[in-house]
Amino acid sequence: MTTAILVKPLRSIGLAAVVATFVAPIDAPAQVQTQAPAPRTTQAPVRKPQPQPAAQAQAAATPAPAPVAAAPKPAAAPENVIARVGETNISADDLRSYVAALAPREQAALAKDPAMLSQAVRLLLANRLVLQEAVAKKWDQQPAIAAQLERAREGAVVELYLQSVSTPPANFPSEDDLQKVYEANRAAFLMPRQFQLSQIFIAAPKEGDKAAEDKARQELDDVQRKLKAPGADFAAIARGDNNAAKDAGDLGWVAETQIRPEIRSQVIGLAKNSVSEPIKLDDGWHIIKLIDTKASYTRTLPEVRDQLVLQIRSERSNMMRRAYLAELLKQHPPVLNELALSSLLDASKK
Repeated sequence: MTTAILVKPLRSIGLAAVVATFVAPIDAPAQVQTQAPAPRTTQAPVRKPQPQPAAQAQAAATPAPAPVAAAPKPAAAPENVIARVGETNISADDLRSYVAALAPREQAALAKDPAMLSQAVRLLLANRLVLQEAVAKKWDQQPAIAAQLERAREGAVVELYLQSVSTPPANFPSEDDLQKVYEANRAAFLMPRQFQLSQIFIAAPKEGDKAAEDKARQELDDVQRKLKAPGADFAAIARGDNNAAKDAGDLGWVAETQIRPEIRSQVIGLAKNSVSEPIKLDDGWHIIKLIDTKASYTRTLPEVRDQLVLQIRSERSNMMRRAYLAELLKQHPPVLNELALSSLLDASKK
């Protein structure tokens, strides 16, 4: 007997919309004034460069060295090196910088699973090796590549600057904010009833294969006969001849909402440690044993605190970014040559 999946794909509960209804909107002009330099001195991405003297213009026209071609860092002290491949070292400072640049969710994942740091170090080493080879071949100095690198650099500068002007204060949200959002969205933290299940599954043969159908029916009859015997061991029967498969048939804890409706209706009617009749689905026969049940409950604020803080801060950051961009464009209205733009689009279709 083999184990088949009887659950439906898990759907995550989005909180962005409900959180947004609570977090107060930001007054755009006030936010820009307190979070960013005055527009007159801001190096906004929509401004054009001012005319320069000839000497300065010639210097400015010289392409700046690509970020990947920067001079190598001094070798890290041996006690600071945490990984090495060839002549490439990864120091503790390198790894700290890498982690600091990750998104909050990724940092939280690393904190929960320190083993992921090993994967991060391997990725850094691989990137360093590729970088060394690309620079040695002067690949980054090719005109097309240099242009792409410059566009990537501009995009990175814009993104990092926008992050700097749209980062909520470190003490946001307050405990009061958290409590109010939690109370307003308690339904989103409801955990449905869960069932601890085991299963014996007999696959259905291809339609029209009479010999395979007879074999499957015979196997089903044998399983039912063994289950009805006094002292029947469900797990042993699920293992069949594979005595090494200790967890054969064990489905663990499954949320009520994730069980296929045809099976859920049978499970709900089972008593603890009882076994269902064979349930025929399109993939075969399922025989279910209910081991235990957990009642539905609502997760507490301490359980969801980290998730909720990330969600609220992310929503506030997005609002601050939109407000900043709206005010910037209001003070520097863009002018588009719609006729030229239309001509350009028409030309690209030919």
